[in-house]
Amino acid sequence: QVQLVESGGGLVQPGGSLRLSCAASGLTFRLYTMGWYRQAPGKQRELVAGISSSGSTNYADSVKGRFTISRDSAKNTVWLQMNTLKPEDTAVYYCNAQGTTIATMNDNYWGQGTQVAVSS
Repeated sequence: QVQLVESGGGLVQPGGSLRLSCAASGLTFRLYTMGWYRQAPGKQRELVAGISSSGSTNYADSVKGRFTISRDSAKNTVWLQMNTLKPEDTAVYYCNAQGTTIATMNDNYWGQGTQVAVSS
């Protein structure tokens, strides 16, 4: 059974930092592209950052230069370091795993989400 368990969310003041973690189990971690998505109230879920199995990264324009995604296959974990947070970063953040091989190409797993609130 695949599980993605997020942690690290919370309330932070504008300009502050948070580090989200996602611990994956039940899958061969190195075969999956990992990503962080977010969904604010009344808005669609959007991609924040992604990291391939080889370590290539991509970011939403709104977070470039502020957020950093990283992964460790030995720990089956992906992180999202969020700096210089803004009120518009407030959302529920979700961890995602997408399969990258013929055998896993239909795999698309989600965590339960962790709330991030940026407010003074």
